[in-house]
Order: sequence, then C-alpha cells, then structure tokens
Amino acid sequence: MDNIPNKRRKIVLAITGASGSVYAKKLLETLQLLKNPPEEIAVIFSDTAKEIWLAETGKKYTAEGLAKEFKNDTFFAPFASGSSHYDTMIICPAAMGTTGRIANGTSDDLIARTADVMLKERRRLIIVPRETPYSLIHINNMKTLTLAGAIICPASPSFYSNPETINDLVMTVVNRIIDLAGFENNSFRWMEND
Repeated sequence: MDNIPNKRRKIVLAITGASGSVYAKKLLETLQLLKNPPEEIAVIFSDTAKEIWLAETGKKYTAEGLAKEFKNDTFFAPFASGSSHYDTMIICPAAMGTTGRIANGTSDDLIARTADVMLKERRRLIIVPRETPYSLIHINNMKTLTLAGAIICPASPSFYSNPETINDLVMTVVNRIIDLAGFENNSFRWMEND
C-alpha cells in the first residue's frame, strides 16, 4: 500500500453525524492541494452529517475537484468490495454510533460496509472521533477497532506550533490525518521546524 504513487491512490472520506464538519471540510480542501494528491476522493455522508455540515459551515456540501459523492444507502459503489483499488478510508468526524457499528461488524450502510472492507483487506482505516468524554463503551469499541487494524486519531488539536486562529488549530488535526494516510505533506513538525 505504501508504494502506490499518490496520483494513483483512491481514498474514501466518510463524514458522519458528529460535530466537527470543519475537520472534514479542511481535509477535503487540503488533500486536493497536496503536491501529489490522490486520484480520487470518494465522499459519503451519513444521514445527519449533511445537516450538521450546513449548521456548522453555513453552506451546503457540493462535490468539487477530485471529490465524488456516493449515497450511504446503497452498496453500489466500487469500494463496497475488496476487489476495488481504494486503499484508505478516513472517517472524519466519526460519530460514536458509527464507530460502534463498525466495531461490531454491523455493515448496514455504505460507510460501515466500506470500513469492514478496509479491515478485512488489511487496508488503512483512520477513524477521527469527535466526542468527549468517552464512555467505557466508546473506549472498548475503539480498542476493538485498534486490535482489528484501524488507526484511532481523536480530533485533539496540538498547540506546539503556536496556532493563532481556529483554522490553525483545525489544521493541526488535518495535517496529522494526512500524515497517517501516507501522503507527503509539508506541515509543522515538533523540533524539526526552525
């Protein structure tokens, strides 16, 4: 997976009904501006994610550039099968309901099915939970997913780059996600930027 050129990589971005649409919005924008962006970004919204997107960003979502939207209520999408060439899935933000369904193998929509495919095919699954505090159920679900091969990357901004704006804070999470997805990214590095 790591030796696939970025320009040939196809990734899936699932946006679920947790607060934090700004993370997904900035992630979509940044992925498309990379020196070597992916060939395609498949975008799936959960039932309530579009409403939250509108409430938090002030605009309806429209697929642009490399992004192509797929409906969550059908399995007629290439990445619903392990035979596809999609190598990475990012769920950002990840609602705890979605996280729980994936952890327990309930593939009842395209988001959960795609996550199931990523796990069974040993491909990269990055889950970005936006919840606080965590209950023991949440923690156990994230433990199950970690043991199954997923990467849990909480939407916890860092401060060592001295962010000055909300956008700067959001980008500390977005840049970390891009790193975890295996894309070359020019971002702040602890003790490496002078």
